[in-house]
Amino acid sequence: MKVVDPSNPMPKYLQISHWLRELIRSGRYKSGEKMPSEVELSKICQVHRNTLRQAIADLVSQGILRKEKGFGTFVASSAPVAVKHSLKQISSFKDDLSEIGIKEKTVILKTEVVEPPALVAERLVLGPGHRVVMVRRLRTGDGIPLIYEESYLPYDMFQGITEMDLTGSMYKIISKNFKTILERSEQTIMSVNLNKNIARLLTLPENAAGLFMESVTYNDGKIPIEVLYSYYRGDKYRFEIELGRYRLNGNGLNPFSGDP
Repeated sequence: MKVVDPSNPMPKYLQISHWLRELIRSGRYKSGEKMPSEVELSKICQVHRNTLRQAIADLVSQGILRKEKGFGTFVASSAPVAVKHSLKQISSFKDDLSEIGIKEKTVILKTEVVEPPALVAERLVLGPGHRVVMVRRLRTGDGIPLIYEESYLPYDMFQGITEMDLTGSMYKIISKNFKTILERSEQTIMSVNLNKNIARLLTLPENAAGLFMESVTYNDGKIPIEVLYSYYRGDKYRFEIELGRYRLNGNGLNPFSGDP
């Protein structure tokens, strides 16, 4: 059996990881089952063991396989988590996961009242001496870490939030407990290489590819009430954007439509 094609420009370890993923997808190896040893797989694929380890590490980072020290490599799930986040309206992480039947869990890493970083103070239009509530959370789906978040809220508006259960939707907590209408959110997205600490939380190697989003959310009085920094696993998330009609000229009219 020829798993690796030397004439294929795709790296050997990726060819192997694709083949292993297909074995799992087809049901040859099911969730919880033990995979053949690295020695066996390297012989089957006719590659050096280090190449095989790269393929295994690739699937471990995607949450498809898991390694148990002293026991071997096991199938973690029959298919990778694929989470879609729509940029049409304000939505929560829990909403995203419930749409595709994934069990959401949030781990609170730290909650405290602090002096805001300069950029946060600027985004929230806070004057000198004002403090913010900072909440750091790790969001998981079916046990796989997906997002690391840092949320900053004006302390004067949200006193008492540190005493609440913040493992659910922050937007729901803000809306219901503080009678706040979330009117709109400005979001900036960029690709990043995850630093050591964030990569470790997301069970990825240092400098792994990720997506960073800064969200500034406003209430119905046009007041910014939250700055949210989110770091997404690049292998698990995709963003969906819906655009309106293309306009040919500056006045918003289509010159071919017969409009005057």
